Amino acid sequence: MKVIEVSGKTIEDALSAGLAELFVSRDDVEYEVLEEPSKGLFGFLGGKPAKLRITVKEKPFLDEVTEKVQAAMVDPVTAATTFLHSVFSAMKIDVSMENCKKNDHVVINLRGDNLGVLIGKHGQTLDALQYLTNLAAHRDSEERLKIVIDVEDYRKRREETLIRLAKRLADKVKSQGDKVVLEPMSPQERKIIHMALQNEYRVTTYSEGEEPYRKVVIALKK
Repeated sequence: MKVIEVSGKTIEDALSAGLAELFVSRDDVEYEVLEEPSKGLFGFLGGKPAKLRITVKEKPFLDEVTEKVQAAMVDPVTAATTFLHSVFSAMKIDVSMENCKKNDHVVINLRGDNLGVLIGKHGQTLDALQYLTNLAAHRDSEERLKIVIDVEDYRKRREETLIRLAKRLADKVKSQGDKVVLEPMSPQERKIIHMALQNEYRVTTYSEGEEPYRKVVIALKK
């Protein structure tokens, strides 16, 4: 919520100055008169200007985002980037976007400084942002094109890390014989583990537990 205090010869003068400073219309603000204007001695000596506190009305965030997305009236990718621009504007972070179209989906890679806040622990925040982006992108579109959100190629690096982890733990299971239970992962990350070890002839993988605490288990084949 943005609040400023302005002065002017009259209340209208002060209000006009405030609207010009905020780049908004009169319907977008509320104001409180802090000091009424007064005339000084003989009508000009010692007079006081009007003083106002102007507050910009705050629209519900989702309503504002929805308006912008609907105004786009275009394909899902443009709607998605419009949504993301609104999110980053509200968060006051500077982010650039690179779009890369694959066979059945589009990757929007986000770049900028200190974007760890958009990733979260093991990509949980990133997954939530991706889910909301897909909802916004397909709200008014019949085209069903999956949109993948990435930050500085985080998903690629995470996949490589999980594959290395899967191979190392598989070797441990083969040498010690005991099964290994990994920490809870998203369905996408569990799939990476399963795929990485699908051709291992001595070990098998399966998932157990309920979402969001479902885990991958690596064990010897019986």
